Amino acid sequence: MKVLRFLDDHLEEYLLIGSFFVTVAVIFAQVIFRYVLRSPLTWSEELARYIFVWQIWLGASYAAKINKHINITAAREKMPRRVQIILEAAVLVMWAAFAVFMVVKGRDVIAYILKSRQRTPALQIPMAVPYLSVPVGCALMAFRIAENFFRAVPDWKARWAA
Repeated sequence: MKVLRFLDDHLEEYLLIGSFFVTVAVIFAQVIFRYVLRSPLTWSEELARYIFVWQIWLGASYAAKINKHINITAAREKMPRRVQIILEAAVLVMWAAFAVFMVVKGRDVIAYILKSRQRTPALQIPMAVPYLSVPVGCALMAFRIAENFFRAVPDWKARWAA
């Protein structure tokens, strides 16, 4: 149970931090090989690019977790309290629906890529690996949005009654 709580609290953070250090090491190695040893690595740029793509989608999930996505509050704050609550709930539901839609469509793209047996040019890994970042990141994002929704319900109830 402690492991699940730890993963729930820190999964995206550790994946993002770890991937950041790997990216820095790979790019540093590429600079050394290219400019010092005069023998550039053929795979480093591709690996850094695919890690960056994973970081984007994991970062989107992390931003959802800590509730730091772009949010326009000026207009919302001028609305009546109950309209604000309805709007907040509706936005979370629509956002979660979009994330689930991206998971489904991402799964379809992955299935097509796996069927076509595409491989990356330099690393020769299945092209599905970089593309998998979309459904994985969006599934995590949908989960984080659901967490935020259920955490907000008691606050909404209190504000509604006030």
